[in-house]
Amino acid sequence: MKQVRISDVTLREGATHKGATLSFKEKIEIAKLLDKLGVDVIEMAAIENTAADTLLLKSLSSLLKNSCLAVVAGTDKAQIEKAASAISSAKSKRLIVSLPTSNVRMEYISHAKPAAMLQKIKELVSYACELCDFVEFEAEDATRSDADFLAKAIAAALEAGAKAVTICDTASVAITEELVSLINNLYASVPALKDAELGVAAYNELGMANALAISAINCGATYTKTAVTKTGLNTTESFVHLIRLRGEQMGITTGINVTELSRTATQIKTIAKNRRSETTPFDNKIGEETKVTISKDSDISEISKAVKDLGYTLSDDDTAKVYEAFLSTAAKKEVGAKELEAIVASEALQVPPTYKLVSYAVNCSNVIAPTAHIVVEKNGNELCGLSTGDGPIDASLLALEQIVGCHYELDDFQIQAVTEGREAMGEALIKLRFDGLLYSGRGISTDIMGASIKAYLNALNKIVYEEA
Repeated sequence: MKQVRISDVTLREGATHKGATLSFKEKIEIAKLLDKLGVDVIEMAAIENTAADTLLLKSLSSLLKNSCLAVVAGTDKAQIEKAASAISSAKSKRLIVSLPTSNVRMEYISHAKPAAMLQKIKELVSYACELCDFVEFEAEDATRSDADFLAKAIAAALEAGAKAVTICDTASVAITEELVSLINNLYASVPALKDAELGVAAYNELGMANALAISAINCGATYTKTAVTKTGLNTTESFVHLIRLRGEQMGITTGINVTELSRTATQIKTIAKNRRSETTPFDNKIGEETKVTISKDSDISEISKAVKDLGYTLSDDDTAKVYEAFLSTAAKKEVGAKELEAIVASEALQVPPTYKLVSYAVNCSNVIAPTAHIVVEKNGNELCGLSTGDGPIDASLLALEQIVGCHYELDDFQIQAVTEGREAMGEALIKLRFDGLLYSGRGISTDIMGASIKAYLNALNKIVYEEA
């Protein structure tokens, strides 16, 4: 059984979504999810912002346990040096020298003639090999390149020390017969290619990405490039699903954790879609209600789908509990997204409390900065946190983070009255995101500050329980 390796470009090509740039923390979270999923290579874009991009790459170098960290080396020696230095401590690493080989891209993007491009390929690949043990040459727009020049370019890269070559169908114009002919001709024209790794990057504009990838693998390719989010490339879910259904007959398998793929892909897509606030110390803009389509006649599968649409991943037991509570609530009132989230917070994943609220004191006025002093109990010991913030809620949550010693992304925060009158009970619903998953907490009190703190602790206890 031939194992095809997956080189994931989600963070390389999908770093933005509709103009919203992923934050540093989000990129880290996505990389952790990909590493856990079992992708063989995680690709990163070339360094642009030296300080921020270098810090990210160094962080990933120490973080990744299973996946190889690859970074696009750039188009000059200075960029190659920065890239090599940033990933030098990674357990497994590679540099990618990505250059165009088609006439149109050489002329209008690189402003280089074929002879100059061959020289550039030799120089950059050779220099990259001096700084990193594994260098990949990526032939951009290979399927529209002159066959003779493409063979010369690949031969030059291999002679300079490259250990892998990627054939890119950048313009998404190839059909399977053309790609098979191209690869066979390359093997015949470049004998050194038989000793190197060959990969394919198939784009899906014609809906043929999977067919192109399988055709390339049957011709000798050992890896394919995919992405979890929509980047134009073949999607990881689509390719792995094909291998799961037909891989045994084709003699092909992957190292992807198939049982975790759907859930992990959903988590990554959710992270990628979030819009970021530039002012809040918590990362998300909150309060936007996700629309779900349910009615009092909805069955358990529809409720399960609605819960997933809200961003939660529940076990079968928790889904059953949520469905029972939904039926009870739907008999009395209409249930929307907020009501369903409150049900999830109160019914799903109820755990023994690691942190118990002892006391809190919150001060707020128009002349002093809001402050919060909170005391909680953990394993019989009292822990206290003191913090200021932009408001009483902000100060309280920061004080709790101070106690815990960890920042959790605040995905949503809702407050509403559940009874009427001057002594009305207030309900707070908080959603925290950790390791790509959502954890909701619910708190009820006549004091809305107390309800908010209880809701946070309720969500926090679920995170701690899951970690343990």
